[in-house]
Amino acid sequence: MPETWYKVDNVAKVFLASINRRDPRVFRVSCTLNEDVEPDRLNQALEQTARENPQFQVTLHRGLFWHYFESTNLKPQAVPETLAPCAMLYGPQIKNELLYRVSYYGARINVEMFHAISDGNGGMVFLKTLVHNYLQLKNPELANVPGEERASKGESAQDAFRKYYTASKAAEEDPLNRKKSFHLHGRKLPYDQSQFFEAHLSTAQVLAKTHAMGVTMTSYLAAAQMLAAYQEMPALERGKVISVSLPVNLRSYYGTETARNFFNSIRISWVFRGDETLETLAKGFDAKLREALKDERVKARMDGFEKLEQMPGIKLVPLFIKNAVVNLFNTLEAKKVTLTISNMGRIPLQKELQPYIKGFTAFCSSTTAFTTVCSCGDDLVLGTTWAFRSTEMLKNFYRRLSAEGLDITLYATEVDGE
Repeated sequence: MPETWYKVDNVAKVFLASINRRDPRVFRVSCTLNEDVEPDRLNQALEQTARENPQFQVTLHRGLFWHYFESTNLKPQAVPETLAPCAMLYGPQIKNELLYRVSYYGARINVEMFHAISDGNGGMVFLKTLVHNYLQLKNPELANVPGEERASKGESAQDAFRKYYTASKAAEEDPLNRKKSFHLHGRKLPYDQSQFFEAHLSTAQVLAKTHAMGVTMTSYLAAAQMLAAYQEMPALERGKVISVSLPVNLRSYYGTETARNFFNSIRISWVFRGDETLETLAKGFDAKLREALKDERVKARMDGFEKLEQMPGIKLVPLFIKNAVVNLFNTLEAKKVTLTISNMGRIPLQKELQPYIKGFTAFCSSTTAFTTVCSCGDDLVLGTTWAFRSTEMLKNFYRRLSAEGLDITLYATEVDGE
């Protein structure tokens, strides 16, 4: 295969088949510095970062049987932030352009990517490289601070789904995952908008709570959101499960550092009795999560996702038919989910860079509700994308965390009315 082009991976095919105006399949990762951004230096750093990450210097094209990426000489440009978070990067009106965007506002640097070229972890590596290069250009005393150890260019561009596929047996599913799921109700925001909520908490405070309960942070926050959703659940629907989708970073399971998509999602479902507390629900959720994250289950689930691609004759099916089938599959899968939580974990920094950086934030576009969690030092940030007019469920969530004694600072974007 020529080095100037390569096929999209299987996750990218799902994103390409299901783009819409409200969910353009874009994620954002941001870094807030302790001083305002200098645009000229940021563009110098971006030029350097683009050279170091050629797998992102591509445009997307449509063939008869598949989409493919092609290398391009287009140069990225960091621009002032004027668009809403996670604005569209690829679609009928946007073609032959780079599939990522870099913007800045005050002290914040944003990197937004079309999900077909990478996932949040790959995007975060790009952002951290950009910030490292920028801080070195701005602060000569950092010139000798080495960047983080990185994968080779070959490994960064690797389709890990294809490389690690082993045709293992399908993973066993929790029987509750087959039950009908509760969906968040309410009128959507007009003009295909989403609202973005950024909640800052103390990492130490939250970890003290999770350690006291003996659960992970993911389980604690997911339980709090499930209880908030249950408060909004009509009485006639309380026999349905509340199902949380959790993207799982597969890199640690296979020992790869690919910068392309390499994740799959698990679902944790719960039928409420009505007497659950945050602690009992978090412990129940945590037990299910630990079971779902066992190596053999995660790897079997990954193989199951890749298996369709390996079916005889599938490569000769025209792209428009594949897209229709994939979009139908994605729609059916989405109906099984109440809300999504993605925990990117702690964002490590070299100690020399820490005095210059305030923290990180992440968002992902969604047609319903999607919360992305990340932390840097004592700054734990919950970035929630919300598509509904009513925010009662989110208010329930934040109130519950506050009632737990957690300090919360909340920011939200404005939305246009009708």
